[in-house]
Amino acid sequence: MEFNFDEPPVGDTAADISIECQRQLLPLIDQIVETAVAAGWNQKDVLLAMVDLAWDLYEKRRDDQ
Repeated sequence: MEFNFDEPPVGDTAADISIECQRQLLPLIDQIVETAVAAGWNQKDVLLAMVDLAWDLYEKRRDDQ
């Protein structure tokens, strides 16, 4: 899988950045969730764990600024 985060989207609005991140990250997240579910994990639990992880990363980076 290849990511292209060389430059922020044109316009640099939060919506544009969100759309571009979703476009690039959704296939990876789908693959992780599908693999976990196939191994018997609960889909909602996996997705919630990803949300928690993303929020923790956000909180840690927010303190850096």
